[in-house]
Amino acid sequence: MSRTVYVNGTFVPEEQAKISVFDRGFIFGDGVYEVVPVISGKLVDKQYFLERLDRSLDELSIAWPCTKQEYMEVMEQLVESNHLTEGIVYSQVTRGIADRDFPFPENVSPSFVAFTSNMELLDNPLIKSGIHVITTPDLRWRRRDIKSVNLLGQVLAKQDAITRGGHEGWMVEDRIVTEGVSSSAYIVKNATIITRPLSNAILPGIRRRTLLEIASNVGIDVEERIFTIEEAIAADEAFISSATTMTLGVVSIDGHQIGNGTPGPVTIQLRELYKARVLKEASQP
Repeated sequence: MSRTVYVNGTFVPEEQAKISVFDRGFIFGDGVYEVVPVISGKLVDKQYFLERLDRSLDELSIAWPCTKQEYMEVMEQLVESNHLTEGIVYSQVTRGIADRDFPFPENVSPSFVAFTSNMELLDNPLIKSGIHVITTPDLRWRRRDIKSVNLLGQVLAKQDAITRGGHEGWMVEDRIVTEGVSSSAYIVKNATIITRPLSNAILPGIRRRTLLEIASNVGIDVEERIFTIEEAIAADEAFISSATTMTLGVVSIDGHQIGNGTPGPVTIQLRELYKARVLKEASQP
C-alpha cells in the first residue's frame, strides 16, 4: 500500500508527490528539516521539536509555512493516514520556489513537505549488542546548530564509517569529537556523563536535551565539555542518541573496545528512563 505524503497543502500518494525543480531546497539546500519519533501511534518530544524548528527557521530568515498548530495537524494526519504505530515523521521547510539566484528572493512562499517511515524504535536489535563507531573528519560548514537540509558532509562521513565497518561515525576536528554523523555523542567516566556543550559546532539534539534532563532528575552527574578520541577510547562507557536510535551503547571506537565491550549501566538506565518518558507522553490524550 502506498504511503500518503504531504506536499505544499495537499496529501497525495507518494508516487504523485512532486516538487519544483526551482525549489531552493533542491537547488541550494536552502531549508531546514526535523525528524519526530512516533510511539504507540503518537508523536513524542513534540514541544522541543517545535522550539528547534522555530529557531532553525529564524536563523535562516525563513517564515513558517503555516501556523504551528497546522504544522502539527499535518504530521498527525500523516500518522493516522499511514496507520503508523512506531517510526518517524520527517518534515522539511525550504525558502520556496524562485529562479536560481543566490540572494533571498522576494515575495515567495515557503515550501513544506512531510512523510512517515516505519521504524523499530523501542526494541531495536542493537540495544543489547551495542554499536561500533568509526571516527571520520568533520567536513561540514560552521553553522551546525541549524538543522539544515545541507547534509553532504554527513553523507560522506556516514559512508566512510559504514565502508569501514561501523554503524555510526563520530566526526572529529583536531582530535576533538564534535558529534555523531546523525546523532549526539557521549562518553561516561566514573559514572559521569560527558558530552560537548552546545555551540555553533554541534546540533542541539532533542534527545540530548531530554536525556540530560533525565540524568539531572535521577542524580547522574553531567559534564558538558569537549573530549578527545583518546579520552573516548579510555572511557567506561560511550553512547549515542537521536530520534531514530533513542539511546544506543557504543561498544567500540575505531576497533578499540569500550569498557567491557557491552552497553554500560548508565547507558541502559538512561534508555529505560527515556523509554518510560515517551511511553507516558504517548499515552496522554
